[in-house]
Amino acid sequence: MSPGELGITDTHLVARIEEAGLNASAPPQQRLLDGWLVRFSPGKAKRARCVNAIADGRFSVDERLHRCAAMYREAGLPLFVRITPFSRPAELDGRLESMGWARIDDTRVMVLPVLNPRATDTGGDIQTVAAEPFAHLVGEMRGSPLAQRLAHAQRLAMSPIPFVGVAIKVDGTTVACGQFALESDLVGLYDIVTAPSHRRRGYATRLCAHLLAVASAHGARCAYLQVDAQNTAARSVYRRLGFIEGYSYHYRSPDLTAQ
Repeated sequence: MSPGELGITDTHLVARIEEAGLNASAPPQQRLLDGWLVRFSPGKAKRARCVNAIADGRFSVDERLHRCAAMYREAGLPLFVRITPFSRPAELDGRLESMGWARIDDTRVMVLPVLNPRATDTGGDIQTVAAEPFAHLVGEMRGSPLAQRLAHAQRLAMSPIPFVGVAIKVDGTTVACGQFALESDLVGLYDIVTAPSHRRRGYATRLCAHLLAVASAHGARCAYLQVDAQNTAARSVYRRLGFIEGYSYHYRSPDLTAQ
């Protein structure tokens, strides 16, 4: 899905959103390789442990892939290349497909072009949560191992973009959590998670509305988020909040079993 196919015709805006998403997910473990941004955080999020082909380079695609593979072997991580409408060279996805690389994790970037937050009853106590406990909350709800939780906490604590994490508590139990990253007038929603035992009760909607209201009070005018294309329940929640689908991305890997 390219920018403009489902209503987002402002190519300048979607390019800003793609850049803001890269900034918000920046781990300390990253380096530039001939126009490609190579990230190798050991956390769960693939966007923080993949190759982002953001610019044309001097070397061939084969040479860059060879060098990237060596870096990921050294880091003990599988090799993923993130493919977006902005990937360079433009034919990179087709090239990797012809090499037999698997396509995985189709993702939608959804956009709320004009932020119009509304007051909402949270149905519980919303509390701000610092980076490390927030990462552990998210990891617990997702069933992530300790190493991934620690990597997530490190990335949030060292993020170049301001982060605000919150959690909804009901009778002392955390039932949902989420965070936003604010860059200029763009706000990205991340890590929106509801405890399995409390899903389909409206907590995600209330949590997102709260995050958008707080971000708006701090100058946000447009919002974006990234969601698994197969997560129809979450996409329905975001549509009810006014988000529309802007563009898509996916990953390629030479390892058909890589996660």
